Amino acid sequence: MGRVTVRRKTTRLADGERTGRIDTLVVEEPLELRVGGESLQVTMRTPGDDFDLATGFLLSEGVITKPADVLTMRYCAGVDADGEQTYNLLDIALAPGVEPPAQSAKRNFTVTSACGVCGKDSLEDVRTKAVWDLAEDATVVDADLLADLPARLRKSQKIFDKTGGLHAAALFTADGELLAAKEDVGRHNAVDKVIGQALQQDLLPLRGTVLAVSGRASFELVQKAVMAGIPVLAAVSAPSSLAADLADESGLTLAGFVRGGAFNLYTHPDRVN
Repeated sequence: MGRVTVRRKTTRLADGERTGRIDTLVVEEPLELRVGGESLQVTMRTPGDDFDLATGFLLSEGVITKPADVLTMRYCAGVDADGEQTYNLLDIALAPGVEPPAQSAKRNFTVTSACGVCGKDSLEDVRTKAVWDLAEDATVVDADLLADLPARLRKSQKIFDKTGGLHAAALFTADGELLAAKEDVGRHNAVDKVIGQALQQDLLPLRGTVLAVSGRASFELVQKAVMAGIPVLAAVSAPSSLAADLADESGLTLAGFVRGGAFNLYTHPDRVN
């Protein structure tokens, strides 16, 4: 597996003085996902949990809904200048009867670590692909617990402690039990890794859970939560207008600015007491 962090010489300027130091940086590398040998997308990610990432992405695209939908997943041959395996090419074989991704899902360009959906922001697209109805989920979350989730998420950010350069996502039960936590340079990748792990453990739909994310709540993150059957999404920063629209239509409770013991509820506030 590729390295998650690297060490680099830096020059620090402070109070008019220059000092040399060694800094730790998070690794950002491309991962190409292929389905049946055909390229689906290239995403910039932090190496690690690539199978979870790929599984979560395919779920978000509406391609798979259960572990058995994936027949095999393997790294393809690829080496760097030093002859080391790069682990940057992943080929996925779907089970017989599982339809491959639609042409509209194939992205013939690199998805940056800041981008996931990248324009594929159709409410109708998510509405037609979603398998589970969030309106049927009667989950209730205590307000104090919800306000505390960012602090609990922060405790799981081990790589962030070393680099200061990562997003994070974590899945909690409505009682606050941590089910999974992932870090990545891309916020959408971190969520895919969390959801992908849950799918491979056959936990979907994720009723009775809360997804906590370290940054803003974009359309794509709400989309991923909806596709996984997660009823509550808590973000440290603000949601976008389209994220709030999708959450409202899908029955997802969306909390933003969850910090300092307070938060805003943008949709379906009845789930929080």
